[in-house]
This record gives sequence, structure tokens and C-alpha cells, in this order.
Amino acid sequence: MSMNERLEKIRQEALERIAQSGGLDKLEEVRVAYLGKKGELTEVLKGMRDVAPEDRPKVGQLVNEARAIIEKRLDEARSELARAARELKIASETIDVTLPATKTPAGYPHPNTLALDEVERVFVGMGYEVVEGPEVELDYYNFEALNIPANHPAKDEQDTFYINKDIVLRTQTSPVQVRIMEKQKPPIRVIAPGRVYRADEVDATHSPCFHQIEGLVIDKGITMADLKGTLAQFAREMFGADTKVKFRPHHFPFTEPSAEMDVSCFKCGGKGCRFCKGEGWIEILGCGMVHPKVLRMSGIDPDVYSGFAFGIGLERIALLKYEIDDMRLLYENDIRFLRQF
Repeated sequence: MSMNERLEKIRQEALERIAQSGGLDKLEEVRVAYLGKKGELTEVLKGMRDVAPEDRPKVGQLVNEARAIIEKRLDEARSELARAARELKIASETIDVTLPATKTPAGYPHPNTLALDEVERVFVGMGYEVVEGPEVELDYYNFEALNIPANHPAKDEQDTFYINKDIVLRTQTSPVQVRIMEKQKPPIRVIAPGRVYRADEVDATHSPCFHQIEGLVIDKGITMADLKGTLAQFAREMFGADTKVKFRPHHFPFTEPSAEMDVSCFKCGGKGCRFCKGEGWIEILGCGMVHPKVLRMSGIDPDVYSGFAFGIGLERIALLKYEIDDMRLLYENDIRFLRQF
């Protein structure tokens, strides 16, 4: 049998097998049998060494023509089989649009998220900007730049988790305020919400990981009156128009003077109840005028500018606003608890 006759036989056999395949798996078998590494056409090419040199170009051309014809017919057969399978699937499948849809369970907003959205709404409405900063913080920003040098007693109160002697998990979001003061010239009006860490035991009111919202205002002529008016308005927005506030002297290293702010109990109106432990008042946040040394370390002249700062515990707001008795409930991911909000 001549080479030409052999190639013609291979081509005819391949086309017949393609026509009779009836499935994609059979087509693949045909492709491997004729075009694969050990296929019929490949074997012909391997036998070119036995062909006379003057006949090799012609034989090579015939092999390529046979390969092209087989490949073209394989592609056509694949398309035909795929189209037939698609039409069969469309014909066999029906969709009843009257059936009720599968209901996907929806999540519920977390009390912390609700409380934070409310706090941000109030302060953004007053012209504040919401800013963020790193949770893994330099000791300098977390303590030194806030007037808490090494061996300061306040550092023991906020003993935190150290990466090394210079890097800590931040104990408050006040470092964000320092970073803002370093980068931005006054006037400054920002709040900095975020996650913070302290070495606290877990109980109904404490956690080693919780959230704070720090506020900062820096401008010319800012006084304690501005601080009191701002926070009184915040309290009324959060807890009701009849809410009253009072300020008690306190000490924070980064503010002078400093104060704790209480709000009148929004359950009993200040008369005394279980919610406020009979006192009529609820402690809500710490605040004060930014210490001149903090301003100076951040590159702001305290003889020209002044400002105030405050820190709010987000969990405390959520516990009070939604009357939750135990802070641990916020972190247990119990859908029965979250469904209430």
C-alpha cells in the first residue's frame, strides 16, 4: 500500500468514526486514536525516515491536509453534540415560576453597629469627620505623645498587649488624634472609632478587646464651654431631648482640666431606679481640654490654639441604649440575641 493510499484510508476511517461517535467522550477517543502522540497520523510522520528524500515534502503535505480535515470535522461534531445536548436540556427542564422562592436567612445588625451608626450620625451632623488609625500602634503614639511617659502610673491602669517594647496593641483610639494633629493644621474636628485592647478580665462589664470612640476639636478660642455644649447636645440626641448632663472633676494625663460626664437616667428621669442603681445619673464618658504639652508634642502652638477631647466606650453606649445587662452577650454570636435588634 502506497503512502497516499494509507493516508486516504486513515482519513476515511477517522471521518466514519467521528460520524458514529454519538458523544463527546467517543469523540475524544477518536482524536487520541488519530491525532494523539501515538495516533495513526503521528505514526505516519515517524515513518518519514523511510520515505525517499524527494517525496518527503509531498508526503508531509498530505499528512497535514489529512490532519486539518480530521480536526475540522472533530470541531464541527463537538459543536453539534453540544447544541443537541443544550436543546435536550431546555426541552426536558421546566421552571414553575409560581413556586415560592427559597428564603435565604438574613443577618441582623449588631448592637455595636447600631450604636456606632447613631454616634457617627450625631457628630457628622455637627461637622465632624470620621477617621481611623492602626490597631497595632507605636508606644510613642499610644503613651508618650499623650503625656504618659515611661513609668507613669496611668500606664499601669492601661497595661496592654505588647508586640515588643516599642509596639503595642493600642489601649485607646487617642493615638489617632495625635496622628491627625501631626498631619493636619487646625481647625480639626474629628471622631476616631475603633477596636482597642487592655489586659482586663472578662466579666459583665469588661473585656480585653472592646471599642472606643475618641473625639477631638482643635481651633482658636476653644473653651470648656464648647466642650460642655457639644457633649450636652450629643447626650440629648442619643438618649432623649430631656436628658441632662453633669461634669465631675477627674484626671487624665492628656487633658487639663479633665472631667467625667454623667447623664440623667433615661429610664426614670433622674428619680432613681434599678437601671441607674438608685442614683439618677449614669456615667457615660471622660473628657477635658487638650493638655498644652500634648498640643506642643504634636506640632501645634498651645499659645495660639486650644481644644477639647473626649472618649466614649461604644459597648457602654450599646449596653445602656438597648438595656443589655451583660457585655459578654455582644460577643457570643447568638442569633437569638441579635435577632432582637
